[in-house]
Amino acid sequence: MSSGEGGVSVSAEWNGRPVESWVPAWLNERDLSLTESEIRATERAAAALRESDAQVPETWETLARLLLRHEGVASSGIEGLREPLVSVLVAERTGAGGVAGWVADNLAVIQMAHETAHEQLSVQMLHEWHIRLMRNSDLAPNLIGAFRNSIGWVGGNSPLDAAYVPPPPDRISELMDDLVGFANLGEGAPDPITRAAAMHAQFEAIHPYGDGNGRLGRILISRTLRSANLTTRSTMPISVAIARDPGGYLSGLRLYEMGNIGPWVLWFSDIACQAADTTKHLADQTREITDIWLDELEGVRSHSAARALAPLLVGNPVVSAHEVMSLLDISQPAARSALLTLAQRGIVEPVEVRLPGTGRSRKWYAAADLISTWSN
Repeated sequence: MSSGEGGVSVSAEWNGRPVESWVPAWLNERDLSLTESEIRATERAAAALRESDAQVPETWETLARLLLRHEGVASSGIEGLREPLVSVLVAERTGAGGVAGWVADNLAVIQMAHETAHEQLSVQMLHEWHIRLMRNSDLAPNLIGAFRNSIGWVGGNSPLDAAYVPPPPDRISELMDDLVGFANLGEGAPDPITRAAAMHAQFEAIHPYGDGNGRLGRILISRTLRSANLTTRSTMPISVAIARDPGGYLSGLRLYEMGNIGPWVLWFSDIACQAADTTKHLADQTREITDIWLDELEGVRSHSAARALAPLLVGNPVVSAHEVMSLLDISQPAARSALLTLAQRGIVEPVEVRLPGTGRSRKWYAAADLISTWSN
């Protein structure tokens, strides 16, 4: 057994063979003090997130939903779950399975986390997120919504050659109780950036579930920032920033595990600033596109269904006539006419999306320019 400020290495058994696994120190007992420069970095990150969040007008709930989708799709992409955004958006509507369903479930869990951001975090809440996240997976049913019951590993073919072996299953419950307690700290808690960085790193070090740990760990970041009111309208696109610097991400996590939190918080603060810039950029691009739509609709009567539908496409970038009927409370012929008008003006285009288990294929229309912007 070996130990350090970040935790202790313990012997465990896998298939009758000894392996070394890492048990991180309890988060509530770790020294999370920062240097003056590291503190300034967290302050800059918090200010950047507040500023970018203010770029999303209160009336732009639809843009906030699109920001959420952007983060959810990017987070799934890190795990290798890649699917055209159009298919994911249709899966949101239909509840379809497959890879698109996996990604759509990731979006749903982010929304669940945001809706409960000002409640006390609990293990049961995490299990509920995991159930929704993994319902379209091939993970064994007894491991969905429950902590893993065997040795896990990250990288390699087994814990014998893995890059990282997290704590044995008998240590998970106490570690997660500690993490939840840290999340619910009131007075005396670290600043929101440090808290989000530490919680994410600790969750990844514990790796409590059989699958889905990366996505849930990133969702914890979003929830922590929302609970601190750094992002009241938007969703920090942290997965986009992580995907741009996976080496820095993994190095920071490793330093955290060794007990050196400063470099990890510095890196995290930097990508928070990058994510804030991404939010502002996407908000600006969305405004430009919707302004173009208004120009394209010149000559279309002001009270038409087509004009009423156009601004709603930001929050509903893929729709069918059935959805338009509900959105505008109009008849099916009127909904089809509105979509045809928008298609003729180049605002939407018909797309064929076939998803497993959805029955007869419905005709969908996509705001292609908007989706292309948010897919990059």
